[in-house]
Amino acid sequence: MEVEARPRHAVCMVCDFFYPSMGGVEMHIWSLAQCLLKLGHKVVVVTHSYDNRKGVRYMQNGLKVYYCPLLTFYDQDVWPTLFAFFPLFRHILIRERISIVHTHQATSVMSIECTLYARTMGYKVVYTDHSLFGFADAGSIHINQVMRFILSDVDHCICVSNTCRENLALRARLHPILLSTIPNAVDPDKFTPDLGQHRRLSTGGDRINVVMISRLVYRKGIDLVARVIPMVCARFPHVHFIVGGDGNKKLLIEEMRERHQLQDRVEMLGRVPHSDVRDVLVRGHIFLNCSLTESFCIAILEAASCGLFVVSTCVGGVPEVLPPSMIKFADPTVESLAAAIEAALPLAKEVAPAEFHRRVRHMYNWMEVARRTETVYHHVREASTPTLMERLRRYNTVGGAVAGWLCCFAVSVMYLAWRVIEWIWPREDIELAHEFPSTRYIHDNGKRKK
Repeated sequence: MEVEARPRHAVCMVCDFFYPSMGGVEMHIWSLAQCLLKLGHKVVVVTHSYDNRKGVRYMQNGLKVYYCPLLTFYDQDVWPTLFAFFPLFRHILIRERISIVHTHQATSVMSIECTLYARTMGYKVVYTDHSLFGFADAGSIHINQVMRFILSDVDHCICVSNTCRENLALRARLHPILLSTIPNAVDPDKFTPDLGQHRRLSTGGDRINVVMISRLVYRKGIDLVARVIPMVCARFPHVHFIVGGDGNKKLLIEEMRERHQLQDRVEMLGRVPHSDVRDVLVRGHIFLNCSLTESFCIAILEAASCGLFVVSTCVGGVPEVLPPSMIKFADPTVESLAAAIEAALPLAKEVAPAEFHRRVRHMYNWMEVARRTETVYHHVREASTPTLMERLRRYNTVGGAVAGWLCCFAVSVMYLAWRVIEWIWPREDIELAHEFPSTRYIHDNGKRKK
């Protein structure tokens, strides 16, 4: 009996946040794309240009990236273009024979606009949410309204934690059947422990290094860090801190170090390239995460994979990431964080780095994430495509009396714009891109496939 071949998908991932920018969303898109390529799917990434990185670039294993000429205005987000980016995005989708558009992150303007473009043209759309948002502050209210409008017409939503899933279901008012939880992962081969460092600690060395690698911004709890470090250093002379990262709160840490004369106790590394993160982590014994909100936090996975005991604020989806034997939780307060670090000091001496690494490798794997995402693709591929009237009915329902009609008007204008573009620039005139021979370049266990 013949075995049915696995359906092949042509996926276009869209987000404002991608390499050379570094962060959890960027790492997720990169890692997921690489594993989908290994599973035999076609993947292209659409993002905006970064400095001199413009046009089309090929990356590892034939991953094709379109760095589009769009202007950014804040935190790598582009200016809204309304319909200006529509023709170019349509050209990319037709040229690459895309079947599924996969957008990422609620704060990505490109993701929001391209979701509307793709649905107007009848493409299947999957969305992945990476962040948590509140319900009371002005910024969250605005984002929630936008996401409620946009996500009312996507085929499926993926969340990186159960907390993230519940948060998105509430703020976007989505039926749970449209949501799946597929967690982040880590590449354990890139984050291996340095057994010698912990062996020295267990055989008489009493210095303990607390490592923190993070964007130095308010959301990461840097205001708490600036008060916790002097308190811990005053109580425990053998504790040293290694701080890596950059951001608008970096000056706050530097001022704290000068004010308390902790230059020999607090090492500031600045921005750490992702390729060097492992080398910094293995210098430590405890990893500190002080985030005020976090949907998952890949950083604590990377640290645990390197054999570090983790101290973290108990916020968002962080309690779902590691078992209690590998992490110590604290409330997002100075006193609670200092007490958690104090409680973690003796535990760090008992850590078996190889065992931590083995457990992380067993629990999290990017290939498993890709397979579960592949299942979502199979599901949405078989789903029916709504007509324009069905879409307008959805938008009118979620928008309300006034906003609903405005949403329907905007979508109707976008539909007419698409028809005009189809007439001016027929798809038959668009040259199709040559398929990159990915299987010839993808390595498996160090061996090149023929």
